[in-house]
Amino acid sequence: MKGGGTARLAGLLAAAGVARATYEGLRRRPPGGSGPWQRKNHAGRAVGLFGGPAATLGAAAAVAAAPGLPGRARAAGTLAVLAAGGCGAYDDVAGAGDPRRGFRAHLSALRQGELTSGAVKLLGIGAAGLAAGALLKDRPADKVLAGVVIAGSAHLVNLVDVRPGRAAGVVLALGAPGLLRSGPGGVLAAAPVGAAAALLPDDLGERTMLGDTGAHALGAALGLAIVAADGRPGLLAHAAALTAAAASGDAVSRAAAAGVLIG
Repeated sequence: MKGGGTARLAGLLAAAGVARATYEGLRRRPPGGSGPWQRKNHAGRAVGLFGGPAATLGAAAAVAAAPGLPGRARAAGTLAVLAAGGCGAYDDVAGAGDPRRGFRAHLSALRQGELTSGAVKLLGIGAAGLAAGALLKDRPADKVLAGVVIAGSAHLVNLVDVRPGRAAGVVLALGAPGLLRSGPGGVLAAAPVGAAAALLPDDLGERTMLGDTGAHALGAALGLAIVAADGRPGLLAHAAALTAAAASGDAVSRAAAAGVLIG
């Protein structure tokens, strides 16, 4: 892939520019008024969800417009980011006020015939991850591992989104080293890094939050960069680590929902 440095820079600028422009546009003229966009953060302050759609569109635009990116990688990236952001947006809206937390709670409800917003998110992002993995990899085992990494990365970033700037900071910390890679992995890493960097000041300042929309979209984009850069050993290592993190986070979420954890 020629011009890798130029492509990475273009991706960073596109992600940051689109994310910032989208955020400012939504903040000034929120569709449906500001009320539906307001949520209470950890400190009880009213904060807008504008950062979520902004992060999603910024990352997706950077992938779609990145110069020199192979067509399959472009399609996989756009699909996974938009699907993860869309599923997260559904949960942000339909799941507001639902006290159930963790995979087990939502899958238990599904077995009882109730399709929760969390289950929609889990199944939708999982399916999108597998579809994107199938586009990025050739061997069946690698396709599955890639799907686990993409969906697992989306879940991981959402899992750490518990305080202002936490999710965006994790994306920057994990994604920035990927910018040093050549090839599609480096170009794809520019998408979540650029979008997260553009929104971090307002996230830290408690003027916006990423919500499930932005956290899942940025996480999926991060997973795509990992998949594009790694062979099977790397995919196995990342899939194992992400699965362990998901299991641990699910246990913590269930304990918190049961009132075992306070604060």
